[in-house]
Amino acid sequence: MSHVRSCGRSGFTLVEILIVVVILGILAAIVVPQFAQARKEAAEGTTVHELAKLRRAIDVYRVRHENRLPSVEEGDGTWGDLVASTGEYLKTAPSNPYVGDTNARRIIIRDTPDDAYQTDYGWIFNDQDGSIWAGGFDANDQPILAE
Repeated sequence: MSHVRSCGRSGFTLVEILIVVVILGILAAIVVPQFAQARKEAAEGTTVHELAKLRRAIDVYRVRHENRLPSVEEGDGTWGDLVASTGEYLKTAPSNPYVGDTNARRIIIRDTPDDAYQTDYGWIFNDQDGSIWAGGFDANDQPILAE
């Protein structure tokens, strides 16, 4: 009886490896844009949540202080009496991730919301009537698309 030895090699051919690489590339091209969209939607949602929290804090402050506004100043998270370690109104300065990390806490004093997307500040405070808007959002609290 003769014994036949198998001399076959195990492993993948170059064509098989190339097919796998192409399939992975196609999957990546489909999935990566979905992650970018999810990140944008998360930033929008977080900003809307932070805006609502700010408005509630200002309302509570006004009720407790005979309709006076808090001492908000232009700058990086300078919310005055609204932010305190006790957390009576806010424990930390809110952040607006929709405009990016660099200026997400920066406040400007103005009496109108944005009419175009920008990344120079995170919040707009009207020191005359206490209105507040998120930077990069319009008067209806809708995000303005970056051009």
